Amino acid sequence: MTVACILVAAGRGERLGGDRPKAFAELAGRPLVEYALRALARSRAHDVVAVVPAGLENDPALDGATRVVAGGATRQESVLLGLRALPGSVDVVLVHDAARCLAPPELFDAVVDAVAARHDAVVPGLAVVDTVKQVDDGGRVIATPDREALRAVQTPQGFRRSVLERAHAAAGPASAGSADPPASDDAGLVERLGLPVYVVPGHPDAFKITQPMDLLLAEAVLAAKAAL
Repeated sequence: MTVACILVAAGRGERLGGDRPKAFAELAGRPLVEYALRALARSRAHDVVAVVPAGLENDPALDGATRVVAGGATRQESVLLGLRALPGSVDVVLVHDAARCLAPPELFDAVVDAVAARHDAVVPGLAVVDTVKQVDDGGRVIATPDREALRAVQTPQGFRRSVLERAHAAAGPASAGSADPPASDDAGLVERLGLPVYVVPGHPDAFKITQPMDLLLAEAVLAAKAAL
């Protein structure tokens, strides 16, 4: 079984601020994408396609990638461009957000193991600890889902290549005016096919860096690990 990873690093990261795209923002002196590539190097992914903003394909932080391609206008389009760049020999595809740069190698491998156990689509997820309210357009609460049945989903997400390709083909071009808006993750595209998505335990370190406060948390995680 040949495993590859599409590392999505093409977002601008406006909420994080700074003068560089989010995946190239620095954490303890290194770009986020570099941490993600280091973890992938210790995982079972044989091939890593990094999808980055146009013009940054030759950035030194990407030295750990097998190949680099420019991303698209949406996350969905960027993943598709990465998928098209994979070698034909790849059986299992991981899709990972560079913003979850501290996800450990064992999380990647747990997802791969689940796909190898005949699950066509696998996502890591953590139990939801907050009460979640569903609201309408006016802000009125219309439902309170049972949080015991909810999971906060992370990446890497893993797929049999044929299933991921089929999901993207069925979705068509991702545009704001389409009948189906761009999916927030690739598992969502698989769900639209009516296929099951399996959840494995996530990892606390695989949180997404979106705002400056998240960088402070990531720095604290790194400091705690260094102290062990």
